[in-house]
Amino acid sequence: MSSHPDTQKQAFGSPPTGSSNPPAAAPSPRWLHLYDDFITKNAHQVSQIESALRSLTYIIPGRFRDAEIASESIHSGVQLLSLYHDALLRRAVTLSKNPPASIPSIPSPHSRYTRFWTQKSPLYRRVAYVLQIVSYVELLCEMAAKRRGEKTRWRAVILLEAIKAFCKLLLLRITRARPLLTPVFPEREPLPEDPPEDPEEAELRALEEDDVDRANGYANGAIQQGYPQQGPNGEWIMPRTGMSLPSLPAPGDISGYLLSRVLTADDIKPATKLMNKLQGSAHVAEVLHILAPLVYAVALARSRNRRKSWTPWMLGLAIELAARQLRDRGLRTTPLERDEWGRRGWSLGWWAMRGAFYENVTKNAVAGVRRRMPSIVSGILEDYEYLWENYYFSTSG
Repeated sequence: MSSHPDTQKQAFGSPPTGSSNPPAAAPSPRWLHLYDDFITKNAHQVSQIESALRSLTYIIPGRFRDAEIASESIHSGVQLLSLYHDALLRRAVTLSKNPPASIPSIPSPHSRYTRFWTQKSPLYRRVAYVLQIVSYVELLCEMAAKRRGEKTRWRAVILLEAIKAFCKLLLLRITRARPLLTPVFPEREPLPEDPPEDPEEAELRALEEDDVDRANGYANGAIQQGYPQQGPNGEWIMPRTGMSLPSLPAPGDISGYLLSRVLTADDIKPATKLMNKLQGSAHVAEVLHILAPLVYAVALARSRNRRKSWTPWMLGLAIELAARQLRDRGLRTTPLERDEWGRRGWSLGWWAMRGAFYENVTKNAVAGVRRRMPSIVSGILEDYEYLWENYYFSTSG
């Protein structure tokens, strides 16, 4: 016979049935609260640690057996951890009630636009998370699938490209046919500093420190505290109040310095106006740009000679070029759009590292450069050459 539920609750330390205090909900793990608090208080150091971990992925390939999987596992893990850190810092900035100690920097148009959609649409936020996660683990998934055979590998590649294309089409619909940005999340922002102390207390403390410094100055035969002191970042620190003033610009860069302190039209316009809606051929061009990687992956999987066949490579590149030609140039009216089109233009260079073009053209050029390099650089280049030749997502851009 099973025991009574109340007896089971008491066995795990819950209060008796007759107690006036109901059982409280299970709190989150204490170590998770400590970790979140550490991240929010040490955002700058966390970024340095993430960069140091990413640098390991540049030297691990080729060092031991299965090194590429170990390297990509570290890289994917750090990227996913950074995604979690970004979510923590965005939440901390939103909940922070501390006014910034100095004049806050103007957020970039990319941050304003992506932050708007992230906060407005929960569906945008969920789809964007899926897209980012898939982008971070796609190469690792391909490496794992390749161990089960080429057929399984290409099924995994097509599935991952289909998921990314589906997510991008959803984001295109959620944003009401506005071009997609990369990345789809806002950039990491620093947390506001702690609020300044009471002005009267700060003044008294500054006077006391000034008296001590002057006494030390007389003892050393020189008084330097009567003049502003330059801080580590070039700012000028006033001796009595401790307040800081920004450093003066270079004589030849006064116009640039003044323009950086002036609000532009893009800084005050609504976030939705930073990207124009796509219509007609421009909308078709955006859809083609989204579907181009999927079409290329399917054509490459169906090709008998994937390394030297020009058909998949020419088909994928032709779709990308057609998308650029169909896009209405009249829509390029905002700096954010111009930055995105420029980024996509540079990303076309990855086609030189893919498929038949790499096998027939680029590979020989890379081999020639590698022979002229020092042994250390040549070894690293050779290790990465293995990734470019054997894994689709290593050059997917």
